[in-house]
Amino acid sequence: MAKDPGRVLIFDTTLRDGEQSPGASLNLEEKLAIAQQLARLGVDVIEAGFPFASQGDFAAVHRIAELVGGGEGPIICGLARASSADIQACAKAIEPAINKRIHTFIATSDIHLEHKLKKSRQEVLDIVPEMVQYARSLVDDVEFSCEDAGRSDPEFLYQVIELAISAGAGTINIPDTVGYTTPTEFGGLINGINKNVSNINEAILSVHGHNDLGLAVANFLEAVKNGARQLECTINGIGERAGNAALEELVMGLHVRRRYFNPYFGRDADSPTPLTAVRTEEITKTSRLVSNLTGMVVQPNKAIVGANAFAHESGIHQDGVLKNRLTYEIVDARTVGLNDNRISLGKLSGRSAVRARLEELGYDLSREDLNEAFTRFKDLADRKRDITDRDLEAIVSEQVQQPEARFQLSLVQVSCGSALRPTATVTLADQQGHEDTSVAIGTGPVDAVCRALKQLVDEPNELIEFSVKSVTEGIDAMGEVTIRLRRDGQIYSGHSADTDIVVAAAQAYVNALNRLVSALGHKSIHPQRDDVELNSRPSI
Repeated sequence: MAKDPGRVLIFDTTLRDGEQSPGASLNLEEKLAIAQQLARLGVDVIEAGFPFASQGDFAAVHRIAELVGGGEGPIICGLARASSADIQACAKAIEPAINKRIHTFIATSDIHLEHKLKKSRQEVLDIVPEMVQYARSLVDDVEFSCEDAGRSDPEFLYQVIELAISAGAGTINIPDTVGYTTPTEFGGLINGINKNVSNINEAILSVHGHNDLGLAVANFLEAVKNGARQLECTINGIGERAGNAALEELVMGLHVRRRYFNPYFGRDADSPTPLTAVRTEEITKTSRLVSNLTGMVVQPNKAIVGANAFAHESGIHQDGVLKNRLTYEIVDARTVGLNDNRISLGKLSGRSAVRARLEELGYDLSREDLNEAFTRFKDLADRKRDITDRDLEAIVSEQVQQPEARFQLSLVQVSCGSALRPTATVTLADQQGHEDTSVAIGTGPVDAVCRALKQLVDEPNELIEFSVKSVTEGIDAMGEVTIRLRRDGQIYSGHSADTDIVVAAAQAYVNALNRLVSALGHKSIHPQRDDVELNSRPSI
């Protein structure tokens, strides 16, 4: 392939497709923190969002383009349907970035054409070159996706791709939108495109896929063997339904099995040159940052970044690892940024030390935010002897939710015991500083707190999930609580951490309420489900 980069490009869509996970919506500050860490991780492309979806999405993409898209940083990409209005909004949002890309798409499977687009194949063949050409007139870098390519007629797919490349698309993405294909099928699809599209050597071939059958990573690795050179993935594999292909699994699969994959890149099997540009030592901190900010807990047995990924319970395994780690470990934990030096700070630590450690963890705080984080750090240090990285992450991940906060928790107090009815007193302050107090009885202290909060906020909602976990070990460990509320089919999450689990639960509920209230009146459309006039002309 003339445009083959000689390695695998990593296209991260955590901030776009990943954010479509139910309850995983992020505010601007959270998106920016993740984007900055993705740049440190070394991804090639950050799909920062879907600018046409809402003013909030547009603002977030524009801000990321300003602050992360400079110098030698990653390409900042925005998603746009094959509509001039979408494409125009996308171009404006990514304008501040030095390296920028418009990613436009249209469905190509017959089931989507008939039931969603209500268009014929010929209409799609007319729309594709027009919209790709329009996008190419606004930016130099255009990516085109054939939505639901995994269920599309290959012959029709070849036609669409050839037209898109001729119109100026430099990257062609082949999505397994519903996670339907198997590795052999998906690899065959990529191979067929390489063989049957006459101008394919003028574009980089990319893949995108969902994990509905648990095959996304396997599909992608098979695609790489057949010529795909860009992988679209998310941190921790988050995303709609069963999620996306997991970035950390793909990168480490290519890293650990480099000797196997090297020949597919025309290299000697023993070539030491990395197959991606990702800094693997940043993987763990990136995973934790995304998990903390989205409230999407990483399952303990998750490959590469799960809590048990490098744990050995079996006596035989423990014995083998003690003698030689290679007996039962194929990845050195230090390669992904996991180390045993977990205790970092104490109550005598100063502001500079806290700031430096937070920067190492991926947080770049303003002076005001640092002051608040340091105050919370000192408060925690008075209650807990040793502060770990996980404690710091818990403190700051909750703090970055605050810019949109309409309600602030002023007081929470509970009384409970074997002979007492659990009773909670809660005081909330609004943005003007006015305080209201409520008292409620519940089946337990947390239930009482949630009931009292619900009485104070006149916004209907249903609590659908309450989860709690220990951030670190020990009797003085911080407890991290995640709460999800549902209203009108939408899910809003909040999380918080504190050495007092009841306080953490109260703050998590308030954070979820703030997200709910903030979202009211701000309609956000879905790129694949909401209607659009695909061939509308721009008003410029």
